[in-house]
Amino acid sequence: MSGSPVYDISISVDTRYLSEQSDPHASRYAFAYTIHIRNSGNVPAQLLDRHWKIIDGNGKVQEVKGPGVIGEQPLIEPSATYTYTSGCLLETPVGSMEGSYGMRATDGHSFQAPIALFRLAKPNALN
Repeated sequence: MSGSPVYDISISVDTRYLSEQSDPHASRYAFAYTIHIRNSGNVPAQLLDRHWKIIDGNGKVQEVKGPGVIGEQPLIEPSATYTYTSGCLLETPVGSMEGSYGMRATDGHSFQAPIALFRLAKPNALN
């Protein structure tokens, strides 16, 4: 590795409403989200933990913290992308999520990779 270490994780999200797992009459709205985590830095970094804040349309907040994602703590090499899909249930047809991943580079440096707010919405729930 030449030069100074660069710790840069970029995160993008794709979401979808799961109508087959939802029951609006029971205030149950299911969503899937696919996360793409790209190591844009020059040091391999391992995803150690996650912290999510999930907010439904009524302002109800759920916080989720835990090790890894989907049972894994992936090591992401420079210019590589790690992708996974997970899901959540809301009591309203619209909500949002945001959070962060706790990362540790192979040189021992620990840092947070922020996950920008993204919306979860049943199709046609927003005009």
